[in-house]
Amino acid sequence: MRFLLVLVTAAVVIACGPPSGNNGNISSSNLKSTQSPTPRATSSGPSPVYTYDVVKTYPHDPNAFTEGLYYKDGFLYESTGEPKHSSLRKVDLQTGKVVQKWDLPPEDFGEGISELNGKIYQLTWQQELGRVFDAKDFKLLQEFHYQGEGWGMTTDGTNLIFDQGTHVIKFMDPNTFNTVKTLPVIRENGQPLMQINELEWIKGEIWGNIWHSEQSDILGKPNYIVRIDPNTGAILGWVDLGGISPDDVSRDPENTLNGIAYDADNDRIFVTGKKWKNLFEIKVKPKAQ
Repeated sequence: MRFLLVLVTAAVVIACGPPSGNNGNISSSNLKSTQSPTPRATSSGPSPVYTYDVVKTYPHDPNAFTEGLYYKDGFLYESTGEPKHSSLRKVDLQTGKVVQKWDLPPEDFGEGISELNGKIYQLTWQQELGRVFDAKDFKLLQEFHYQGEGWGMTTDGTNLIFDQGTHVIKFMDPNTFNTVKTLPVIRENGQPLMQINELEWIKGEIWGNIWHSEQSDILGKPNYIVRIDPNTGAILGWVDLGGISPDDVSRDPENTLNGIAYDADNDRIFVTGKKWKNLFEIKVKPKAQ
């Protein structure tokens, strides 16, 4: 999705303390349990790598350049990118049909979204502009500004959590839009994990797509999702989604894996990619050694 990336080298945590509480009506956290859906690493050394089984395949709009995704009450909420094609959408999970839509201005490039307390928050890529919508009718309520690019976003139920294509994840107050905490993410080799993209909060962890993870200077491994400790920034594990979408092998190189949604009530994980024609429900499991 990105054609220019400014490398940020700062790795200093602003010690505002970890986010606490799970207040309000949120879409991407599990209020019933904070137990990890798969085992966490319990010893030092390389972070564990997990694999997956496809539980079910759903249709996905092959023209949707997915930049943000979450699940709520039988529907997917999706933010699509690209100039003149960016939108906020409510999508029927079973059919892939768009049932509600708000088109961004033609110059905008839609990015990450999340819902908190009945409001949908949406980022844009390089416009340094965010928008707040009523989650029921997509009425535009407010606009806000931030410095730098906007990439992925999720919520822990208290703050908005977003990234800007670097190794730094930021926690933003949803009322003042001030940054209350920054969290650098460092790989096992001591290097920053760059190009963190679309985010999802899953049972007390931040899960993130890595844009072009196949590139040797990023990970050298295609279609990897990172699992991050929201308190320390430590990498808890990786989910190897290699081969997840065999029907899309001829897609454009920019149509990468991007989009994680979590159904907390039924403990279901969904993934898709930019302009992929399928969305997949997956079950994560340990990878055979």
